[in-house]
Amino acid sequence: MNTKITQILFSILLTGAFTSHESNAQAPSKPNIILILVDDMGYSDLGNYGSEIKTPNLDKLASEGLRLREFYNNSICAPTRASLLTGQYQHKAGVGFFDVNLGLPAYQGYLNKESLTLGEVFRSGGYSTLLSGKWHVGSEDQAQWPNQRGFDKFYGILKGASNYFDTKPLPFGKTPYPVKLIRNNEELHPKDDSYYFTDEIGNNAVTFLDEQNKENKPFFLYLAFTAPHWPLQAKPVDIAKYRGKFDEGWDVLREKRIQKLKENGILPADQTIASRDPEVPEWNKLTYDEKQFWKAKMEVYAAMVDNMDQNVGKVLDKLKALKKDKNTLIIFISDNGAQGGFNTYNPLGRGLVRNEGPVGTSGSFDYQEQNWAYLSNTPLQQYKNNMHEGGFSSPFIAWFPSKIKAGRIDKGTGHIIDLAPTFYELAGIEYPKEYNGVTTNALVGKSLLPVLFNNVSQVDRGAPLFWERAGNRAVRDGKWKLVSIYPSYEWELYNLETDRGETTNVAQQNPAIVNKLSASYFEWADKTGVVEYSKFKLKPETMPGGAALKK
Repeated sequence: MNTKITQILFSILLTGAFTSHESNAQAPSKPNIILILVDDMGYSDLGNYGSEIKTPNLDKLASEGLRLREFYNNSICAPTRASLLTGQYQHKAGVGFFDVNLGLPAYQGYLNKESLTLGEVFRSGGYSTLLSGKWHVGSEDQAQWPNQRGFDKFYGILKGASNYFDTKPLPFGKTPYPVKLIRNNEELHPKDDSYYFTDEIGNNAVTFLDEQNKENKPFFLYLAFTAPHWPLQAKPVDIAKYRGKFDEGWDVLREKRIQKLKENGILPADQTIASRDPEVPEWNKLTYDEKQFWKAKMEVYAAMVDNMDQNVGKVLDKLKALKKDKNTLIIFISDNGAQGGFNTYNPLGRGLVRNEGPVGTSGSFDYQEQNWAYLSNTPLQQYKNNMHEGGFSSPFIAWFPSKIKAGRIDKGTGHIIDLAPTFYELAGIEYPKEYNGVTTNALVGKSLLPVLFNNVSQVDRGAPLFWERAGNRAVRDGKWKLVSIYPSYEWELYNLETDRGETTNVAQQNPAIVNKLSASYFEWADKTGVVEYSKFKLKPETMPGGAALKK
């Protein structure tokens, strides 16, 4: 049969498989899709992944849907969003390093026109396209903004972070980090302490759904929370829930999370656990004052995750009120692992820049630091911006009533480049080969629909997955994981089938595998536009910008 005819028939059958939950139950309708992304949250920070943090709404989605043990992002904010929004490796989309222009097409710091966004493709397929939260893939020119890249409605910030109670510049680095709060191309100037940003992300998403309900269209909603990204700021009522909850410290709580992960099936009994981080001090050796300082930080962090979950609940309630809950796929992920590192300015010798009040309050500026990130990334090794498992492994929840078997836990080995082809196949939308006169980059991921709907344990990929960011590199092919951390170019090799904790480097015992995977990495890097990181000269006082090619 002609390929084009086959595609048309498949689209008709797929579309007809979903029926409306509204009054006209016989009329077929395409499914709605909600993509929820959180920021800098660790692998085990949800209740349903083993945490002591209360996340009842996401726990409900997990118990009624699917969780994956292995789902990967790009280890840091902007590159993850570039791949998430386009289905491309981030270099191919133009955001190889961050949202700063390093002078090369693969590192221009904003999405190129050859890489279509979810908004552009869904809109071309007859969907309403909604975005509430963080953009971070182009801000310098309005042509790079969400409304110009396919989203009908947008509320949120263009860059990587903001205060949660105001839009004052963040005291980060030598130059204050600017914040713009935008709704549909217009800058907003709310009064200080008149709102809480996570609540506003949820509130605007609900408003968009109400407005969209007047249209006779399915919708795609991208709900991009900034929580629990720094600065650690939360509402007092949420912080109060966690007073005393972290008194046992990261060592005891990590062991408890490991036990929960095993009990709920996320961590197989025969899997290794990452070795104890030697840079994290033993909790029992801290002074009383040190313990008070560190407990306060995690109490605020937990409150931010809790509040995010409350706002997911608002969206779920609105879906149900609109009678669209039975015809909506929801995916939940995090953009990278929890952020490691230590800082140098708090009263105990650590902290980011300045605090105008106790941690958590408006005007304070702090983050978890490595001690608590060690807990958040349980049971994995390393942190954000690192290519070991703790740096780029995400919790993954998929929910679609009657389409996804309730309570499933599977391996998955999915990647954010897989979401675009998954969504387009589900929606019956053919990805354009040309858009506005521009030849598009072909999608490189694999549809996860067999994993979501057909109870397949993991996607049949047929090719390795690759990563590069700031000189850190990795390859994943079946059970094998090849990784190197900049500035060292020594390859490490792990068998993730039994050693996801990456405790035993078997590179010397398997030179043929190292050679094969490293050769495939360099082939991929060449065709994807990856530039050797040592060729860039970055100003050390800036993070992450101020870069130019070495002459």
